[in-house]
Amino acid sequence: MRDPRYDILFEPMQIGPVTAKNRFYQVPHCNGGGYRDPSAAAAMRGIKAEGGWGVIFTEQCEMHHTSEITPFIELRLWEDKDIPQLRKMSERMKTHGALAGIQLAYSGINGPNLYTKEVPLAPSALPIRTFTNDPVQARALDKQDIKDLRRWFVNAAKRSKDAGFDLICLYGAHGFGIFQHFLSRATNQRSDEYGGSLENRARFSQEVIADMRDAVGDTMAITLRVSLDETIGELGFSNAEVRDYIEMNKNLPDLWDLAQGTWEDCSGPSRFKEEAAQEELVRGIHELTDKPIVGVGRFTSPDVMAKMVKSGTLDFIGCARPSIADPFLPKKIEEGRIEDIRECIGCNICITGDMTMSISRCTQNPTFMEEWRKGWHPEKMNDKGDSDNVLIVGSGPAGLEAAWALCRRGYDVAVAEARDVIGGRVARERLLPGLSAWGRVVDYRDYQLSQRPNVEIYRESELDAESILEFGFENVCIATGAKWRNDGVSRQHVVPMPIAEGVKVYTPDDLMDGTIPSGRVVVYDDDHYYMGGVLAELLAKNGAQVTLVTPSAYVSDWTNNTLEQIAIHPRLVDAGVEIVLNQGVTEIHPDHVVSNCVYTDRTWKIEADAVVMVASRLENNAVFNDLKAREAEWADAGIKSVKLIGDANAPGPIAWATYAGHRYARELDGEDIGDALPFRREITELAAD
Repeated sequence: MRDPRYDILFEPMQIGPVTAKNRFYQVPHCNGGGYRDPSAAAAMRGIKAEGGWGVIFTEQCEMHHTSEITPFIELRLWEDKDIPQLRKMSERMKTHGALAGIQLAYSGINGPNLYTKEVPLAPSALPIRTFTNDPVQARALDKQDIKDLRRWFVNAAKRSKDAGFDLICLYGAHGFGIFQHFLSRATNQRSDEYGGSLENRARFSQEVIADMRDAVGDTMAITLRVSLDETIGELGFSNAEVRDYIEMNKNLPDLWDLAQGTWEDCSGPSRFKEEAAQEELVRGIHELTDKPIVGVGRFTSPDVMAKMVKSGTLDFIGCARPSIADPFLPKKIEEGRIEDIRECIGCNICITGDMTMSISRCTQNPTFMEEWRKGWHPEKMNDKGDSDNVLIVGSGPAGLEAAWALCRRGYDVAVAEARDVIGGRVARERLLPGLSAWGRVVDYRDYQLSQRPNVEIYRESELDAESILEFGFENVCIATGAKWRNDGVSRQHVVPMPIAEGVKVYTPDDLMDGTIPSGRVVVYDDDHYYMGGVLAELLAKNGAQVTLVTPSAYVSDWTNNTLEQIAIHPRLVDAGVEIVLNQGVTEIHPDHVVSNCVYTDRTWKIEADAVVMVASRLENNAVFNDLKAREAEWADAGIKSVKLIGDANAPGPIAWATYAGHRYARELDGEDIGDALPFRREITELAAD
């Protein structure tokens, strides 16, 4: 039964000519599939419809070929040939009574047009702003261009209607949409009737929405996504000016979609942004308009959601990442199953799919984007196979996810953990600065497994090959994790680097075990994800004089893909960490390291009392290797299979581990597919000659 405190979240709400069945609003979000994997993206959205979302949007959809953001893979609606794949998506979105929305984007100053080779168009002639600083400039739209652009939006709206969508979102937030480019004085430096005053800068959005309303407004809702604050100073579209704009145009769209000015601010990871972080910027805006408002804030708590609506701050609870972590979040609240929600941990691994032009992942939900490719459902498992039981050695993210998925298939599962706490690397990393929310990976699975009668977890139970052979389990899954190397082997060094005797060299494992070096500490980061920066912060907080040395041009380079690099660097500077970029470490001595330039190989000394080595990791696979060496004994011991998974197989991010655990559970007792592809993919049809 639903808790009556949350009844307000399930009240219908009108958006122009359409009505949403509840207040759960999946705002547009990317997924790494786009035009390349339309069926995968459609199935993913369809699962959310099944999960109870009232409004479901596509990701950014490029509405005209003169503005595209190759190499990033989004949707496209350039011509009628794009309609069928989008119709497939809208149909899946509406299967359980949700409204289907499409986000139309004209990227303007953000569209380098590397694929179409068209000259980019923007309100003012400026260099293109992209993640990769493409050496391209946009031409300023002239009056005829603006007329053309208005017509292109109308064409896209008509195609959206033909594709079966109920709502259109016009993208003008995060710095990515033409509407923000017109509204912001930073990107609109025009002196005609489209530039200068706010009234003039608002003209383009007014004209486009009026055009579209004439074309489709009687049947489709038109929403406008605008930035709450560009946060770039005096020239930017500030929160005060946003409020003036909304008050001036209070009934312009059918709904106001409010998001932070930059993607990094709007979708900041939990390390830097709390739940409902944008509440202050949104509060009071509702008094300026009669139209409903949706806002975001990595909402995971139904209490916070209900508060947002009851207080009049928001009408709809906008979610992207929480809807990925648990597509069934609304249904679980409706059914009174709050404890079953897989809460988003805010790691932003989902965003890396878009940034790396690959199929997205989710640390909490390994079925994300595998709904069509592999037929995986986030709440349903395939039937049990011929065997009955599984022993899982190790209770890290891979082992716990394997146990959770296997017990739902109907297997009897035993988990043996060498330590006195479960969770593996997550249990340790959650204690590091900013990573506490990551503990939800363990907390969710720990609770779920505690509710299952066919799962037993044995702590302080380190197993060897001999004991495993004696137990008599039919299937053995080795998920024993990995440990950090202390010899420097990673990318700069493929063999151990020279390290003098008696030198104090520590690994992340040492620090997580409680050994915190002091004095002058060099953190050598050749891992390039979050660990080097987190440990530098930890050391600085404990009073060490920290120098972070990395061969990369960025601190925690790969976190550019998780939108947190831009926050990591200033936080370390504020903590007093000296940052040394484009330099490696070639030798370690008792009182210094020898550092080299990655370009010239020139060397110099950096004084150090200790070195923290953040390099690569070694698999903890000894038990597996011992079992493999005794494979001839398996049959007599009743063992049918032994599998190595997760970091013990190949170290990677936590999302790789939960995926490995889930895949193991899905495929256990499955038929041998030989060399066949283990997932479905779509192939572009060849055009006729």
